[in-house]
Amino acid sequence: MTSSPRRVPIPKNGVDYRGKVVLAPMVRSGELPSRLLALKYGADLVWGPETIDKSMIGTSKRINPVTSTIDYSRVSSNGGRNPSVPLKESNIYRLHPAQEYGRLIFQIGTSSPTTAVEAASLVAPHVAGIDVNAGCPMPFSTSGGMGAALLQTPDHLASILSALVSEVGSVYDIGISVKIRLLETPEMTEALVRKLCGTGITGLTVHCRTTPMRPRERAIRDQLRMIADVCRHEGVACVMNGDVRNRDEAQQLMQEFRVDGAMLATAAEANPSSFRTMEEGGLLPWREVVQDYMKIALDVDNKWGNTKFTLGQLIPGKLQVYRKVTRCKGYTEACEALDLNDLLDQARAVDERLSISQIPEVAAVSNAKSKNKTAQAAGGRTGVERSSTSETRPALSERGVGRSTATAALAL
Repeated sequence: MTSSPRRVPIPKNGVDYRGKVVLAPMVRSGELPSRLLALKYGADLVWGPETIDKSMIGTSKRINPVTSTIDYSRVSSNGGRNPSVPLKESNIYRLHPAQEYGRLIFQIGTSSPTTAVEAASLVAPHVAGIDVNAGCPMPFSTSGGMGAALLQTPDHLASILSALVSEVGSVYDIGISVKIRLLETPEMTEALVRKLCGTGITGLTVHCRTTPMRPRERAIRDQLRMIADVCRHEGVACVMNGDVRNRDEAQQLMQEFRVDGAMLATAAEANPSSFRTMEEGGLLPWREVVQDYMKIALDVDNKWGNTKFTLGQLIPGKLQVYRKVTRCKGYTEACEALDLNDLLDQARAVDERLSISQIPEVAAVSNAKSKNKTAQAAGGRTGVERSSTSETRPALSERGVGRSTATAALAL
């Protein structure tokens, strides 16, 4: 009699990554409105953006009565320099307990078992899992011993996971997982995966690139079957990440490489309706996606700066409306530029709550700036030219992301 494959038990408040097509953790593109939109279009799970453990420790948690969200915030580190200016709170993490229930994975940036446990415990009652970022190659992460730097210290990474499993996962009945990159050789990758799977984690995601590689370089899938086999033997769900363009392709790749799940990253950043199957209609027109996104962003009082960034990814960069939106200073102006007249009243209310002023700069202020030598040295014409350049840069949709499979294949 053939025995069934071993599986690490999924805690009662956790979620099994098997059979799931999910939103990858992305800085700026993984904030609450983007996650809710991905779920609306069919994402099975969503990862929040990497949040550093030390930034969570010391935050205040409150239920926002206007947005029905749970907000973790702290007084800005820049506050207090001018006693006459009221201290402002910075929102560190925001989640929607109703709409994200059972589908949100909190990704943590950490280099310490102690601070990882302390930070994860704050959010654990409201998420379906905690995921450790062991793949970010950016200096802000690796310089602190986090992200991809952890791949060079596998015993230390394993100790972080073990601590989270025993002191957070077991306490709150949620799963602990890790996201890694490929190492220099298949043998090194295999040894790492075996070690991490032995810590009690329920899931492992592999970004099919090495640490030095950047997104423009094609993902490497040569080691994927081996990694999936190791995870399967250890009873851990294996999720692939890298150059997955839509749900249909994700399901094909899952079958081809025998992995349990797949992550969408840049494709979802450009057009989150990539989570829809072709049978469901495939990609939606950008205007429909933008309208859905703006409604959600307004519903949760999203920071305008993040909303503006996201609109820059969703709107084709060659269009006149793209340039209009990049000049907008708040929600009201953006809704007017996008002809979203039915959202104008809500936009004005949100602008007021967020203290967004869209009053044109008065002549006195403009004149003072023109005579400010320090400001000119820091920015001057260079700042203007840089702003002009950024307004006309191609959006993701202009760079082969979020298009149909046939078109995108030609661009790769």
